[in-house]
Amino acid sequence: MANTSPLAAANQKMTNFRWTICLLLFLATTVNYMDRQVLSLTWKEFISPEFHWTDSDYGTITAVFSIVYAIANLLAGRFIDWMGTKKGYLWAIGVWSAGACLHAACGWATEHTLGLHEATDLLGATGELALMISTVSVYFFLAARTILALGEAGNFPAAIKVTAEYFPKRDRAYATSIFNAGSAVGALVAPFTIGPLARFFQSIGWGNGWEMAFIVIGALGFVWMGFWVFLYKEPAQNPRVNEAELAYIEQDNDTPDESAREKAEIEDCETATIPFWQCFKYPQTWAVFFGKFLTDGVWWFFLFWTPAYITDVFELSTSSGTGMLMIFVLYLITMLSIYGGKLPTILMNRAAAKGIEENPYSARMKAMFIFALFPLLALFAQPLAEVSQWMPIIIIGIAGAAHQSWSANIYSVVGDMFPKSTIATIIGIGGMAGGIGSFCINKGSGVLFDYAAQTQLSMFSFTGKPAGYFIVFCICGVAYLLGWCIMKLLVPRYKKIEVA
Repeated sequence: MANTSPLAAANQKMTNFRWTICLLLFLATTVNYMDRQVLSLTWKEFISPEFHWTDSDYGTITAVFSIVYAIANLLAGRFIDWMGTKKGYLWAIGVWSAGACLHAACGWATEHTLGLHEATDLLGATGELALMISTVSVYFFLAARTILALGEAGNFPAAIKVTAEYFPKRDRAYATSIFNAGSAVGALVAPFTIGPLARFFQSIGWGNGWEMAFIVIGALGFVWMGFWVFLYKEPAQNPRVNEAELAYIEQDNDTPDESAREKAEIEDCETATIPFWQCFKYPQTWAVFFGKFLTDGVWWFFLFWTPAYITDVFELSTSSGTGMLMIFVLYLITMLSIYGGKLPTILMNRAAAKGIEENPYSARMKAMFIFALFPLLALFAQPLAEVSQWMPIIIIGIAGAAHQSWSANIYSVVGDMFPKSTIATIIGIGGMAGGIGSFCINKGSGVLFDYAAQTQLSMFSFTGKPAGYFIVFCICGVAYLLGWCIMKLLVPRYKKIEVA
């Protein structure tokens, strides 16, 4: 596409292809979260009886996934910046889709490693053989989960980079909240597809059912790759983006009072890359690090453990009608997060109406403080479970919506303060921090729940696993306010990173 002509752009009806790109990001994130959910929705009912897993075994698998995801995020951001958005995203989704499908081979690999001949040998095992099956199967699932984590780590660095390419700053949090809602939609669709898929294939004798659930859901990523190859180009080279839309996308580069020299300096700043280790000298990087470290694990705990919570506390399988409905309602509530990215824009517009100029960072921090208050409801999730089994589900849904709104804004904070050439790297560092937080909460939860069940741990009026869930819910409830306070201490006011 030719350079944008201001006169031509002004007289031209704007295309809206940037929203098609946003839709692709939304679909990729939806598939991403469906791939994560297959294990959490099948392990209690289908996989655990076959492989004799404990809560601690499952906690280990989710924790290792989290730490590999954390390390991979650190590298994925740099990889996306180096490879470029188009090729980098293709690599990411190709690897994670292959990893998702490979889970299906874990049962076969366990059987052949131990010299067993069929799944019934696994189900009927006792004593030392059951322990060996548990140990060996965990290692195979860890291998498949590692490949999944390596690929999935590229999703958010790539998606945030695309958002910075296709949207001006004022729209980025909203666009991010839309594609980030794919995580809620993926989790929303999952209970109505994964459990029934496993049940169906189990009924027709295709393994124990869960294997084909991994394959069918994993294959969706390969379909997405075809659309990405066909539709994505950078805005200035994309024939589906006309001059009016390109002018809108690049509006942050067009400040009337800037001289040509000042514009050139800004462009140099945007294209200059910050050396990886130098990123850690900026308090802005550490603000993102702690904002993600303290809060991402909360979302992942809800994602990985809510199906088990429904089974452990309410004795409902996640493939039952009530179990599926509970998970559906929970993630339906999280869809409210779509509006979370709009709140900073509303705050900026209200300030402008009063003649006050408010920068995006200030508006985002105000919005994030509001979102940090809602997870406090998690303190009451377990006590209110004694009133109705639906109360903790609704509370977890509200906390999940608050998390997704928080997440959309913290991602956009990166675009506000760092040059475009370094955005994916900082997102990767934040993802690494979130992965470490998730490792801690998932591994700790698995050990805690086994301990609580074995010792009949007592906490207030709760005994056994309910006491364990009460402890973790309390940690989840206060995490966001703590994260917000640390971010505000590190970066009290907006300060953009300037690269010489």
